[in-house]
Amino acid sequence: MSEHKNEHERRYDLDFSFPIENPFKIVLVEPEIPQNTGNIARLSAATGSELHLVEPLGFRLNDRSLKRAGLDYWDGVNIDRHSDYNTFLESSTAKNSPNIWLFSTAGTRSHFDIDFLPGDSLVFGSESHGLSDEILGMHPDNIIQIPMINDNVRSLNLANSVAIVIYEALRKYNR
Repeated sequence: MSEHKNEHERRYDLDFSFPIENPFKIVLVEPEIPQNTGNIARLSAATGSELHLVEPLGFRLNDRSLKRAGLDYWDGVNIDRHSDYNTFLESSTAKNSPNIWLFSTAGTRSHFDIDFLPGDSLVFGSESHGLSDEILGMHPDNIIQIPMINDNVRSLNLANSVAIVIYEALRKYNR
């Protein structure tokens, strides 16, 4: 596979920077679909973001679908596992995060209204049930929503949601 990497070199350097010293933390709580997590791992590698997986996971980390979605970018992913959300909160990652933002359809503020800071933890729930009321209750002032116009749409795909948020955070970092 490495022989094909040169075919995908970037043609132009963009005037865009990433918070290398204190990257954003993408936190997935009980993710269920390996392809979503694989795509998010690839996104983490592309943006220099850390990926934190909070168990239980709905798949094994050696799942073929997970590996395939992440392609050959797994070596570029800074990934950490936590046995549950409280264990994540006790970690140095959470303790050193300027903010812990929870993304949920229960949010009362838009992600466009947040002044993200390098090192913030961006927390997303599982595909089928999102974040629990218990977790939402731990950070009631930090529950954020991605706006949607159609009330018939319950939620967005997890990988899409993470991509929307991480690039909005990076856009604000580059202002």
